[in-house]
Amino acid sequence: MTTMNEPVVSEAEREIERLMTLHPKGFDLSLDRITRLLEILGNPHRKLPRVIHVAGTNGKGSVTAFCRALLEAGGYATHVHTSPHLVHWHERYRIGVKGGRSRIVGDEMLADALRRIAAANNGQMITVFEILTAATFLLFSEQPGDAVILEVGLGGRFDATNVISDPAVSVIMPISLDHQAYLGDRVELIAAEKAGIMKRGRPVVIGHQEFEAARDVLISTAERLGCPTAVYGQEFSAHEEFGRLIYQDEFGLADLALPRLPGRHQYANAAAAIRAVKAAGFTVTEAMMEKAMATVEWPARLQKLTEGKLLQYAPEGSEIWLDGGHNPGAGEVIAEAMASFEERQARPLYIIAGMINTKDPIGYFRAFADIAEHVFTVRIRGSESGLDPVVLAHAAFDAGLVAEPAGSTAEALQEIARRQVPGAPPPRILIGGSLYFAGNVLADNGTPPT
Repeated sequence: MTTMNEPVVSEAEREIERLMTLHPKGFDLSLDRITRLLEILGNPHRKLPRVIHVAGTNGKGSVTAFCRALLEAGGYATHVHTSPHLVHWHERYRIGVKGGRSRIVGDEMLADALRRIAAANNGQMITVFEILTAATFLLFSEQPGDAVILEVGLGGRFDATNVISDPAVSVIMPISLDHQAYLGDRVELIAAEKAGIMKRGRPVVIGHQEFEAARDVLISTAERLGCPTAVYGQEFSAHEEFGRLIYQDEFGLADLALPRLPGRHQYANAAAAIRAVKAAGFTVTEAMMEKAMATVEWPARLQKLTEGKLLQYAPEGSEIWLDGGHNPGAGEVIAEAMASFEERQARPLYIIAGMINTKDPIGYFRAFADIAEHVFTVRIRGSESGLDPVVLAHAAFDAGLVAEPAGSTAEALQEIARRQVPGAPPPRILIGGSLYFAGNVLADNGTPPT
């Protein structure tokens, strides 16, 4: 008998594995194939409740989580699409529940949707991601709901989710360098791709942008399309004051508890979500905002591991954080969070990292050069793109860190335990570098998302 944390391969996962043998796994940026497939399926993407469409390099997942928490705090049935998943494919689809918490799609429901989509596609050329996106629209159109939060997979303009022609609001989160092979090697080019989810005359919310060039592209695109636009730092903002989150927009001010998700960068993410839900036409009360700050959840984004199988290998009293951020921009905000934790309680910082070969590991590690004691590098299990731990350790070294490969996360934790000096404060351990690696860790720990 299997437990919830140790599932057998499900029917939906078998369907996806079968589809992967028939269709390419990668991205082939075009909307022609999915448009054709959706037409055969009866255009389910045109039968959705209000859509909050989210793009950006960093912060997409967090703003999605805040939007979900806000809407659920108001009792709205909220469907949510995110990618990639951490442990199981089902995590990409949350089915809204009126007056309650959305639930990860059931196996039978997802398997049935995938079979119907495969039958409709009838062997035509298509990518697996496009099939999975079609499943999003089919599932969400067939279940009653008040809202859909739709996170893009890659880019925006040619992302398979961009068949949505009339979003309630388009949200663009921070832009930085990532997926350069597909999106371009300058932030202006990447911003132009992400801005592709904006639709003429439909509201746009632009989150905090580190790069002025990216911000300018986003604002000019919104102006050209005649979109009612709210920009972080202009129409809305958030900051900490006396241990509270102060949110302000053109409609007023709210004095809220700090969000449950740690890190100062989450203040701007929370603000973007509040402004986006308002722009989508939902009434947002201060009670909803307060409840959302307390209930928001987003696995593998500065997630504190407080239970699970892996903890037995770490030194007693260790503080263990898991984060799937994987590019230089993410490295900077995670390093800032680690530094703020250090201000409150001094501990030596160790990093256990796994990354894939399409990222910039030196750029990621550079953010930790002055604060990390030691880096252990681990191979990502189940990914053809995982970087060799030796190569990854060299990248950490080139970024100014002391690093060495390890056979697994458990082995790295054991090595940290061996280095623990009696009487010294227990370490702070950051595990991250990739959402795929974070998924490995949650699976090994026996704590997959629910």
